[in-house]
This record gives sequence, C-alpha cells and structure tokens, in this order.
Amino acid sequence: MRVIGTVGLPGSGKGEAATVATEAGIPVVVMGDVIREACRNRGLDPAEHHGRVAGELREEEGPDAIAARTVPRIREAIETAGSDVETVLVDGLRSPVELERFREAFDDDFTLVAIRAPFNVRADRLAERGRDAADADIEALRERDERELDLGLGEVIDAADVEIDNTDSLSAFRDRIRDLLGIDAESDDTTGGDAVRAERGDGS
Repeated sequence: MRVIGTVGLPGSGKGEAATVATEAGIPVVVMGDVIREACRNRGLDPAEHHGRVAGELREEEGPDAIAARTVPRIREAIETAGSDVETVLVDGLRSPVELERFREAFDDDFTLVAIRAPFNVRADRLAERGRDAADADIEALRERDERELDLGLGEVIDAADVEIDNTDSLSAFRDRIRDLLGIDAESDDTTGGDAVRAERGDGS
C-alpha cells in the first residue's frame, strides 16, 4: 500500500488532486477533518474556529498533533480499502513535524508530493472559486501564505519526493495526478483552460 501526501500553498491544486483520487475510488484522508471533528467536540463551528482549534491542538498535544490524529485514519482507510486498492492520498501536510510523523509511521511506503503554482495564478483560481470574500482578497491571500509558511510549509515543499508544476491546463494537471496515482488516463473537458480548480472546503 502506498501513502501519498500532498503539500502546497492555497490555490495550488491539492483539492483537485484529491478529487481525481476520489473519482478513481482511491481513499482520501483530509487532515483538516481532524480539526473539524475537534471543533465539533468542543461545541464550536469549524467555519469560524478552525484556525483557533488547530492551534489549541498543537499546544495541548504537541506540534505534530494533527498528523498524530491523522495516522489512525490513514491506517483505517488502508484496512477498509479492499485488496484492489493500492494507494491512499493524504491531503494537507503543513509542517516538518507532520512530515516526520508520516515518514516514521509509513517509512518507504510514504511519498510526499509538492504541488506548485505562482502567486498570481493561485490568486486568480481562488477568486474564480469565490467561496467567500477572502478568496478575492489579494492581501488576505498574502497573509494566509505567510501563516502557512510560518508553520514550515515551505520546508515541507522543499522536502518533497515529487514536484508537480500546476500552471498548465486542468486536463494536463489531472493527467499528471492520474499518472502519479497509477490511474488509467481519461479524457477531460479542457474548457477550464489554465484555471485548475482550487482547494476543497477544508480551507487548505
């Protein structure tokens, strides 16, 4: 069983990679789900308190708390996937300690994939997505990038085993992800041009 983790700045395409995996029947474990569950357990709205609770978890349980809580979810996904599934995708690594936890847990079966795209490309994608007002706010994106990088996300990107430059068409990106996941190539509608869809609702 292969465990593939993805890392990238907001709007890079991690969510689209997860969508490709899901469409092919590959289990996807989203690290943000750990935080959402913790929010609900504390009687808090994940949409409002996601960042606060993530910080509290790291303070209470250590800097690798979210990864530590994710590892059992990955193992469960492996156990329930079935013999014909050979890969689990983990969406949303952010810090070197999280990477270390996954490498310790899965050793050579773990592969880290960095998805890269320039700031202006990511900003355009997030604005097109328009999930909330912040998606169209350039300064808000710069601040969000800084927060992510302060957690060590840049170091994780630099430590990746594989890099994908996501500046081409949606079809080309999805083909690259399929190749990475060992999925037979399919034909995509390329009407999306260069605007590869941005991240899913986990805020990553």
